[in-house]
Amino acid sequence: MSDESKNSETADIDPNASPADLKAAADDILKSAPKEQAELSPEEAMQKLEIEKEEMREQLLRTLADLENTRKRAERQVTDARIYAIEKFAGDLLSVSDNLGRALSALSEEDRNALSEPGRNLFEGIEMTQKELHTALARHGVTAIAAEPGDTFDPNQHQAVANIPSDQPNGTIASCFQPGWKIGERTLRAAMVAVSAGSAN
Repeated sequence: MSDESKNSETADIDPNASPADLKAAADDILKSAPKEQAELSPEEAMQKLEIEKEEMREQLLRTLADLENTRKRAERQVTDARIYAIEKFAGDLLSVSDNLGRALSALSEEDRNALSEPGRNLFEGIEMTQKELHTALARHGVTAIAAEPGDTFDPNQHQAVANIPSDQPNGTIASCFQPGWKIGERTLRAAMVAVSAGSAN
């Protein structure tokens, strides 16, 4: 309908007309309006509103799900940042632990008993330093990986460098060359081990 026809139709309506006359004029305008602009029946209007409501409900549910996923992802990132923030620093300290371990294993039990009083004090000081270092690492979630003879070999935590005959069951750890460490659930350094090939007999 053109603007001119709209204006002519509204111009024909007397502002002082009775409610009945106004209703009749409105009905005439609706009858002459195109089909798509005509007023919907109550059933059609309800159906249209139900569809729109369902679309808005689905959109709201998707938005809420996205917000929940974003919240969980942010919480996970904060947790990971707190746990793994010292990963590089802890990795650098592992060589210190290794050197302390080598110093302690350099002397046999017999040689330790033969040490003088100052030598024993020095040896005990190295032991205490190693324990304190491991305690400090553990406080920050850095713990040793179990790699004792007979333990199950786990390729996620152990690095096999040899396959040797031993009295341990086949496929288990025969011996450990270098201890492994993990931070949280993540392997910081795999334990270097020899895997048992079973008895030589």
